[in-house]
This record gives sequence, structure tokens and C-alpha cells, in this order.
Amino acid sequence: MKTIIKLEELGLFLFGIYLFSQLNYAWWWFLILILAPDLSMIGYAFGNKTGALLYNLFHHRAIALLVYLAGIYFFNTTFQLAGIILFSHSSMDRMMGYGLKYETGFKFTHLDKIGKN
Repeated sequence: MKTIIKLEELGLFLFGIYLFSQLNYAWWWFLILILAPDLSMIGYAFGNKTGALLYNLFHHRAIALLVYLAGIYFFNTTFQLAGIILFSHSSMDRMMGYGLKYETGFKFTHLDKIGKN
């Protein structure tokens, strides 16, 4: 089953790349910004609860879609870009086994525990 989920996430990641290709940005923007949502891990410096909240805020696909749709509604390509990056990054993370975080610690995600058990 995990293989099917990883393939689904790969498909969503490729869809994000397609959406990016529809914007008028150079490709290097995608390469630079794709890891930007991981800056939200800084929240863990203030504890597990704050870290999980901040991390999940920047890794939740519904929020990514809302940002993207706001960009479409307001004709703002910067918001569209931000939504695509958030969406693509979340799919890339889930493809590698990283999910939304629980407040018990960084290693505890909705997909499974990260690392060796």
C-alpha cells in the first residue's frame, strides 16, 4: 500500500510542476523555493506544540490550495506561486514518508514514525 501512496504523491508533485510551468517564472525559482516550507521547522526551537503548529501550517495541502486559489481570484501570480510551492513541497515530503506532525515530537507524523523504531 505504501507504494501506491508514494506513486499518488509523485503524481501530485508532477501536477505541481505542471502548474508551475503555467506561470511566467524561470525554472530556477521552483528549484530554489521548493525547500522553503521547511524553514517552518524553526518553530521547534520554541517547543513541540509550536513546532508542529507552524510545520503543519506550511505543509497542509488545503492551505496550499487556498493560497493558490486566492492568487487566481486576485490575479496575483506571487500567491499562485506560493500555493504551488506549498502544494508541491507537501507532496514531495509525503512521497518521502514525511507527514503532518503530532505535538509529541518531530518524528511523529500522520503517516508513521520517522526513522528507525
